[in-house]
Amino acid sequence: MDGLILNTEDLYTIGFQKVASRFGKEFTFALKCKIMGQKSEEFAASIIEDLDLPLTVEEFLTETRLVFQELFPESKIMPGVEKLIRHLHQHKVPIGLATSSSKVNYDLKVQKHTQLFDLLEYKTWGSSDPLVKRGKPYPDIFQIAAAKFPDNPAPEKVLVFEDSINGVRAAHSAGMQVVMVPDPRLDRTLAPEATLILNSMEDFQPELFGLPSFSNVSPISTI
Repeated sequence: MDGLILNTEDLYTIGFQKVASRFGKEFTFALKCKIMGQKSEEFAASIIEDLDLPLTVEEFLTETRLVFQELFPESKIMPGVEKLIRHLHQHKVPIGLATSSSKVNYDLKVQKHTQLFDLLEYKTWGSSDPLVKRGKPYPDIFQIAAAKFPDNPAPEKVLVFEDSINGVRAAHSAGMQVVMVPDPRLDRTLAPEATLILNSMEDFQPELFGLPSFSNVSPISTI
């Protein structure tokens, strides 16, 4: 969801930097790449350790939560995403959401986009779901999300969309195909596991994966 469907990765950067600045530290893009896809407690611990912040995980999360309560409701849909989601829904292709976000943060982020997210019938919130024991790059969240599809698809029949290195590795570990739409600053050689890497979701051609090319139908499921 974050950075792929919504522009919330930019909002996370603002929030994390606001906390880091209090201690004269910088939340770098390299650190951002390291934590993307992790569960809340995991990324908080990583940031605290890397920046040597004098905070507990709970203190860090509490402070950033106050910032995100203002930022997240202003989230925007990324280019090409709404077109694809509505297209797949129209052709009755099962679509799920596998986000490392908590349910509370999810609700903040989608306040202005509820109709679109209602089309994602099968949802998994990694930071709120006790079944998701480990965040990305472990495959847990994708395995749990895929199990919610009524047709119980084989892993190779599931197509994952991701923007993070951790997410790509998680999908690959789950045995799934994965299309990566990364931040333009990312070194793409760091994601050799990606089935396909695109500059934008606007560039995605569904027919390459047996999905309806805006006129055909296929049994593949997506997360």
